[in-house]
Amino acid sequence: MSLKINSLCVNCDVCEPACPNQAISMGQDIYVIDPARCTECVGHHDEPQCVVVCPVECIDPDPAYPETWEDLLAKFQRLRDG
Repeated sequence: MSLKINSLCVNCDVCEPACPNQAISMGQDIYVIDPARCTECVGHHDEPQCVVVCPVECIDPDPAYPETWEDLLAKFQRLRDG
C-alpha cells in the first residue's frame, strides 16, 4: 500500500531526496506522498527509504490505497518503463 506522512512531520527535508520514485513533495503544510508513485521502494530497496531516514517516525501505511507486493512491483515497472 502507498505510504502517507502524518501530522508529526517536522519538515526536516530528508524524505524527499530519499525517494527513488520522486513520490514525495512539499504539501501545503507538510510533505506529502503521491500514492500513484509510491511503491514502498519495491523494485529499488528492501524497505521504504523515507521510513528509514525519517527522524520522527511520521510515515505510515495509507489504508486508502491497499496494494500487495505484486501490485507495488507492477507499479514500479510501469513507472520505470514510463
